[in-house]
Amino acid sequence: MASAAGDSETIRITLPESSFEMFRTEERPSLEIDITKEKLMQMYTQMTTMRRMEMAADGMYKAKKIRGFCHLCNGQEAVSVGMEAAITSTDHVITAYRCHGFTYVRGGSIKSILAELMGRAEGISGGKGGSMHMFSESFYGGNGIVGAQVPLGAGVAFTQKYLDNPSVTFALYGDGASNQGQVFESFNMAKLWDLPVVFVCENNKYGMGTSANRSSASTEYFKRGDYIPGIKVNGMDALAVFRASEWAKEWTSSGKGPLVMELSTYRYGGHSMSDPGTTYRTREEIQHMRSTSDPITGMKTLLVDHGVATEADLKAIDKEARQIVDQAAKEAEASPEPDLKEFFTEIYVKGSETPSIRGREPGETHYY
Repeated sequence: MASAAGDSETIRITLPESSFEMFRTEERPSLEIDITKEKLMQMYTQMTTMRRMEMAADGMYKAKKIRGFCHLCNGQEAVSVGMEAAITSTDHVITAYRCHGFTYVRGGSIKSILAELMGRAEGISGGKGGSMHMFSESFYGGNGIVGAQVPLGAGVAFTQKYLDNPSVTFALYGDGASNQGQVFESFNMAKLWDLPVVFVCENNKYGMGTSANRSSASTEYFKRGDYIPGIKVNGMDALAVFRASEWAKEWTSSGKGPLVMELSTYRYGGHSMSDPGTTYRTREEIQHMRSTSDPITGMKTLLVDHGVATEADLKAIDKEARQIVDQAAKEAEASPEPDLKEFFTEIYVKGSETPSIRGREPGETHYY
């Protein structure tokens, strides 16, 4: 289907019929994707680099160089990479605490992400946010309170509509947050005002250690909007996520109102680094998902089968990704810790500070 021509050559990929399932709409994304070789290679490179970055974070945590919470996205790379390939820097993304991958594709450097995890001054949030609080242009984190980012995303979309801005907001949350009341309140307001927001349930099957069917009376999360149309997507396929996100952006930006999108995905590790991830599911289940649905392996097979790249080309990318991440990890570790005076900065917008602010203990007060 593809020749050995330049990277700008466009090829056609046909997605499986099972890629999408719709709710309350007869419209659906096309299964035919015309995409350049360059973009396909970029998506593969991003997923490979992202996994290598998370593996580095895993090692740093086990070496006690990273403290506190640390949520990795191994297995879920297709979600952020596929979505980012479909949108622009003027579109907005807000997500929960499994945010390292989104921070990377939204422009954060590997060094700044790893430095943030270690609480270093050169971290993307100055070392003060850690794993759950990373931000970049048009990316609003990284939020630590379960489900709280969803109404914030609706608020960003409200601003877009108020200012007549043609961009779109993707507000992500997990299946574990899907039963939060504020999620349904956000649905209501978004539909009431037809806001340009895509509510994305990143369903990795487990909320902490509880399987979806033990916590939710209905696990068809794309139907949870009731009066809002929905789409369920194979979240282990970066191209399916890409096409669905393209379609969702067009839907919401054309004035049709909000959309609920469920991305069916899977995390290989535990909920966080403190969770072994094997007490509530079997090792056989995890291995089955790795061997049958891995997003990187799937993309690798597609690239080879369509003549976009050879096995040797992809091995070279894998090797380079390892080198880039290893170098970034060394530089991040060499970054100093923030000065103690930084604890009291970036709390208020400049010019709006209160005269003083409490410290960690009674009697500890900082005066501006």
